[in-house]
Amino acid sequence: MESIQENEEIPLYNCEEQFEFPYSRNLKDNLRLQTVEKSYTCDICQSKFTRSGTLKVHMRIHTGEKPYQCEVCMSKFSQRGHLKEHMRKHTGEKPYKCEFCMSAFAHSSSLNEHMKTHTGEKPYQCEFCDSKFSQSGNLKEHMKTHTGEKPYRCEVCMSEFKQSGNLRCHMRMHTGEKPYQCDICKSEFTRSDGLKKHMRTHTGEKPYKCEMCSSEFSQNSNLRKHMRVHIGDRPYKWEDRMSDFTSTSILNKHIKVDIDDNPYECEVGLSELKHSEDLKEHTNMPSEGKPYKCEVNETEFTYSGDLTDDLNIHIEEKLFRCEICLSEFKQSGNLRSHMRIHTGEKPYKCEVCSSEFSRSDSLRRHMRIHTGEKPYKCGKCMSEFTNSNHLKSHMRVHTGEKHFKCEVCMCEFNKRCHLTRHMKTHMRDKPN
Repeated sequence: MESIQENEEIPLYNCEEQFEFPYSRNLKDNLRLQTVEKSYTCDICQSKFTRSGTLKVHMRIHTGEKPYQCEVCMSKFSQRGHLKEHMRKHTGEKPYKCEFCMSAFAHSSSLNEHMKTHTGEKPYQCEFCDSKFSQSGNLKEHMKTHTGEKPYRCEVCMSEFKQSGNLRCHMRMHTGEKPYQCDICKSEFTRSDGLKKHMRTHTGEKPYKCEMCSSEFSQNSNLRKHMRVHIGDRPYKWEDRMSDFTSTSILNKHIKVDIDDNPYECEVGLSELKHSEDLKEHTNMPSEGKPYKCEVNETEFTYSGDLTDDLNIHIEEKLFRCEICLSEFKQSGNLRSHMRIHTGEKPYKCEVCSSEFSRSDSLRRHMRIHTGEKPYKCGKCMSEFTNSNHLKSHMRVHTGEKHFKCEVCMCEFNKRCHLTRHMKTHMRDKPN
């Protein structure tokens, strides 16, 4: 074999293209590439190669020989280079680094694919819809939307999926596995996006904003439902009555008004009624007539429950207006509650301390003072609170959020009462 000794003058072998090589075998290899000479042929598939060593490696495809073995996991490979790349899984070595974002990769092919995210190159194009992708794997997944191919099947219920990840998530329905846990309240979820949505109940984040009225929502689906109010989209149809609705819940309420579903029976007159309140009114009804009138379409009803059901049909529109401040409401009940702000009426009274309230839910919250009930619990320190607002305010102690800012000195506080107390220090500093 040719060798080069230290301090020995290196003989150079020249090719016609003016390249120089220290060994004659390098010159021979180069000449084969230039002349496209492929002297070594595979007897099985007739593939041709320029070097005998390359043919030898190729033959392992046919023989199945894998002489290179990983000492860690015993995996076997047909080429030394493949074993070398495999070992990076165990060592964590990532020698290929992106010059733009310094991301590191174990394989040069992975780096090449990653570079397309910086260059914007999308060489893989869909033959059906002209969509382009930077990676062949993404194109392969996309093609399933056209072919309808669902190669991943659940062995429990035989449901089929386009992606293996979707099958893994689905399997948790059968196993009950919930690997994603909320750090605040310990709620568990089968999917990471489910946890992400849930966290907004703690943070109050509402990333989805209506561009028409600036309403904000914590979930994109709620924003889509809301947009139907603006664009007039009513995708839920009741063909029997030729009516359209923006949501299934309103459709169901509308149908309930029309169907014969009267579970409450009067023992005296054998009348059947839809609501328990209607039964009470029927029992005490002094005379015939329909005292309840819809303010929207002037339909008259014998029972208040029927009127309530009818009003639910008009829920999408704000048809009830306060004549004092011109506030608008979707339901007449909300307008009645609002009017108590102007009249001072407080029909809900605490039987313990005689405190009075304008709303029933305010009375319910107040009653927790007497009962000691604290249904809202902090998942961090297990503190308990009588209402959700107190818990929300308390959570800022853990999150460090400070929503209340002093406009004088820009100090920030996590509670409004702390800001109010702080403002008094500026009031004292004012000269007489």
